[in-house]
Amino acid sequence: MSGRATMSIERVLWEHDATGQAALVHKGEITPQDLVDAAIARAEATRPEINAIAEPLYEAARARAKTVDRKLPLAGVPFALKDLGIAMKGVPTHGGSRIPAFTPDFNSVMTERYLAAGLIPIATSTAPEHGLRLVTESVAYGVTRNPWDTAHTTGGSSGGAAALVAAGVVPVAHASDGGGSIRVPAACTGLVGLKTSRGRVPLTPLITESWYGFVVDHALARWVRDTALLLDLTHGPDPLSPYAAPSPNGSFAAAAGRDPGKLKLAFYRKSPLGLPISEETLKALDAAIALAREGGHSVEEIDLPYIDRDFIADFARTVAAAVAGTMRGEALRVGRSISGDIERATRVMSRFGEILSAGEIYAGLQRLHATSRRLLTETAHYDAVLMPVIAHPPLACRTMDPKGADEFIENVLDRLRLAGLLKFKPLFGQLMDKSLWFTHWPAIQNVSGQPSITLPVYVTDAGLPLGVQAAGRPGDEETLLSFAAQMEKISGWLGRRAPLQVPA
Repeated sequence: MSGRATMSIERVLWEHDATGQAALVHKGEITPQDLVDAAIARAEATRPEINAIAEPLYEAARARAKTVDRKLPLAGVPFALKDLGIAMKGVPTHGGSRIPAFTPDFNSVMTERYLAAGLIPIATSTAPEHGLRLVTESVAYGVTRNPWDTAHTTGGSSGGAAALVAAGVVPVAHASDGGGSIRVPAACTGLVGLKTSRGRVPLTPLITESWYGFVVDHALARWVRDTALLLDLTHGPDPLSPYAAPSPNGSFAAAAGRDPGKLKLAFYRKSPLGLPISEETLKALDAAIALAREGGHSVEEIDLPYIDRDFIADFARTVAAAVAGTMRGEALRVGRSISGDIERATRVMSRFGEILSAGEIYAGLQRLHATSRRLLTETAHYDAVLMPVIAHPPLACRTMDPKGADEFIENVLDRLRLAGLLKFKPLFGQLMDKSLWFTHWPAIQNVSGQPSITLPVYVTDAGLPLGVQAAGRPGDEETLLSFAAQMEKISGWLGRRAPLQVPA
């Protein structure tokens, strides 16, 4: 293929979403091989700047492109799988860690559904160690950088997926969300990020549930219609699924294509942690509110006083217990201690999770679920609730690394095996604040099981995206997708693209 033709396909990759790329394949105007070759070339060209690839799958992708059925809904569209929580036969999964990789001899149900849709994975995308940070930075893989400004973070934990989509390498990428890990990267990189309802898509057979049901999978995309179409092609429980979300009334794509009508919306602008919120974040929320009113919707402010520090602390302790269990499983898998393989913060969290009793965790879960029931009951008459995702614009890389007194405390807790001190509320609260000061809100919907979608409606004065989220009723992705598609039209976000290596 000539250089001119290659550039032409790169421009297609850059300008068209997954739906559009598949349409060109269906018409015979381009081939899956064209798309995959262009995606691989762009992946390699941008790789030094964004560092978003864990495992290249280039040769397998080229082979699949030759044989994929061109009638499939997303035939030939380049794709990426997250290096965490999903299995593809023969592909090493590292979980962003130095623990020896797990190479499955099976596919996850979601992988099978992606392949059946015609998607072609060209790589696995970077994640922080076991998804435990809301920035994508790890000892194993280094720093994943934001295509809008490579001095800044993509967020996490699906930050590699976000970087690949925002950089125009792939139009859509698999992602997962246990405490904001789809929505935070979307907010940092100007993308649409739908955290699905609990039970909407299966995690089986790799796992049955993750983090007591808090983790869900879906994708990061540039356009709402891709988000909706991919959900149509992948949703629904399998026989091993422990949860099942209510069936949609129609297709998600149809929902994204119709006017939402007049919605009753609320907005929540306080921090559950009582921590500072940047003026830019509040401007972003105000921009979303103004756009919603422009769309004809009623919007009123609400308070959620029971979503507080105790709620977030119960969430954090529950995650620590889950991490402890995961590390036990990893040690059993590799047949030895993994304490020296994992990062200091992961060790401290895992040790803390080990000393929490089963009774403490169960009681905390019951408190979380009771608060969730109250939240769902009191907000049921709203079609969606707008709130921030991140409390500050995308951070400079390495900002979240502990420094000074924080680093000293973490070192002491680690080296002297004093994780038990975290049972003291002031110390635990201090470390919780340091871990979550960038993003205070997303865990709410992971606990409640609600769907929530990041809307990339705002760009800061420094030129960085800063998205906000709309949380819907459990099982009602349709209303969120219809609303998001309307916001997409009136906000102009489709015209905003990261300036990294723009094709000629």
